[in-house]
Amino acid sequence: MSNTIHLLPDHIANQIAAGEVIQRPASAVKELLENAVDAGATQIQLLVNDAGKALIQVIDNGKGMSPEDASIAFERHATSKIRQIEDLFRISTMGFRGEALASVAAVSQVELKTRRAEDELGCWVEVENSKVIRQEACTAAVGTSISMKNLFFNVPARRNFLKSNAAEMRHIMDEFIRVAMANPAIFFSLKSNGQEVYHLEAGSRKQRIVQILGNSYNAKLVTVSEETDYMNISGFIGKPDTARKTRGDQYFFVNNRFIKSAYLNHAVNAAFEGLIAKDSFPSYVLYIDLDPGQVDINVHPTKQEIKFEDEKIVYAFVQAAIKHALAQFSIAPSLDFSLNADIQGLDAVSKPFTSNQKDAAVSSSLYKAFTQKHQAHLIEPSAKSELKSWKSFFEPSGSASDLLGGDAGKEKQIFEESFTGNRLLNVPVVQQYLQVQQTYIIATTEKGFLLVHQQLAHERILYEKYSQAVHNKQAPTQKSLFPIPLELTVSDKVLLDELLPDLQLIGYQIEKDEQQEYLIQGTPADITTGNEKHAIEMLIEQFKHFSSDVKFSQREKLVRCMAKQQSIKSGTGMDEREMAKLVNDLFVCNTPNISPSGSPTFIEYKGNYLEQLFNK
Repeated sequence: MSNTIHLLPDHIANQIAAGEVIQRPASAVKELLENAVDAGATQIQLLVNDAGKALIQVIDNGKGMSPEDASIAFERHATSKIRQIEDLFRISTMGFRGEALASVAAVSQVELKTRRAEDELGCWVEVENSKVIRQEACTAAVGTSISMKNLFFNVPARRNFLKSNAAEMRHIMDEFIRVAMANPAIFFSLKSNGQEVYHLEAGSRKQRIVQILGNSYNAKLVTVSEETDYMNISGFIGKPDTARKTRGDQYFFVNNRFIKSAYLNHAVNAAFEGLIAKDSFPSYVLYIDLDPGQVDINVHPTKQEIKFEDEKIVYAFVQAAIKHALAQFSIAPSLDFSLNADIQGLDAVSKPFTSNQKDAAVSSSLYKAFTQKHQAHLIEPSAKSELKSWKSFFEPSGSASDLLGGDAGKEKQIFEESFTGNRLLNVPVVQQYLQVQQTYIIATTEKGFLLVHQQLAHERILYEKYSQAVHNKQAPTQKSLFPIPLELTVSDKVLLDELLPDLQLIGYQIEKDEQQEYLIQGTPADITTGNEKHAIEMLIEQFKHFSSDVKFSQREKLVRCMAKQQSIKSGTGMDEREMAKLVNDLFVCNTPNISPSGSPTFIEYKGNYLEQLFNK
């Protein structure tokens, strides 16, 4: 009887390991760039073709390798970073797996050229399917040039799971930006299909941040710098006016390694509390330096999630450092008790308070509100009050004209006509409208009332409108009187290129000028004039950070982002006609009762339910 347990061949074991290390071209880019940084390079070039599927090449001027090191570097668990088990817990370099190059060699055709400064000749190595097929001496510059060709050529199933070139290129640029931002003293360049995308000269941290995030950040950064015996924190935070509705430019580096930490992000948000809206997110690039023994970077395969020995200390320190920076640069709100000299010269200050003026002040209602008991909470009845009687509001009488004005009957007629021949004939006819807290619309019916969430309802309306445009027919475009230039980062330009065909169907007309910069030539007909540039910028941000438990196509994500962005937000006042149109448009939708995200758009309260609430 044969045995059932056997050892896997090396090339299969390497491909299994490669599945963990090299998930997409960007994974290989990260490993190769970090190796170049560890080699002490001052200049690093990244070249990619076909979004990394055809070629990924990293050229550096680091210390290079000997012929012996070059041949063994592609073996599994080959590393120069670890000698004993204790070294795992005091890692201060980047690429330390001992599996990166082995994984790269398992799923691509690799060519390596390297030379040390003390060697006359370099070494040329070719590897395929984890086997060295060629090694010989060659002329080479000091440093290392490593090329990965035909990624996943021997694992076609994994290659089929790769996204579009534009999507994979965005991931590559994300990894490139993270390594470049962590090492501003190193020159970095990125070329895609022969065209230079990034050219980042060596400089300070602030210069590198502005190079990557754009010149608009130059005057909007606040310096953070705190040092203690336990840890140091430095970097920059964006002023409150740079806060966005999505998690945009947020970078944490611990010992020069990019990390993702919801815990530390919460500390930053807590420091900004009261300075930005609750649904906004601040921008920051923060560098934390502490003893490597206080950090465990082995808790996640990509090393982007780490564990601190004492998280509470780090949290408190980050929050305190940001608060101190905001206060130091007069960003945090403060009270100025000094009186301006001009105020001292005003009549109200310099002239005496006469008895006649005193009697007039004492008799005023404002004076009584501050001197008589409970007067501060008194609301005087107004003849202009819209709600003369709550009882009459819920009665299906002709009192709609009192609340909505002379057009109430016309709006009711429009609403009733919209349901003629419609499959939603069981929807109750709306008679009156009232906005509550500038968020909800109470629409009375013959049997009770509807409570409509204005933003969620509008999202449903816009979602079906944009869906119809991108799937059936193109939406109308409103031409701009003058072209509106867009100032975008390199990564956002790549994303916009990918979205342009679908944006055109929705109604946008965006073109490139002679300098390859984007110009808005037209917008959807219902976009508010003067808001075109901000709308595109926010749409890109929302698309980049779109999150959902369900995987959607690019077109579907774009439609959902557009609907959310252009919807009427909570806190927006609406008149009777606007409320009537919103409710009317909602109930002619194919699915009026839920928003695109699955939340209810309205709740119906019927008369018998209301009676039960009052035990009648």
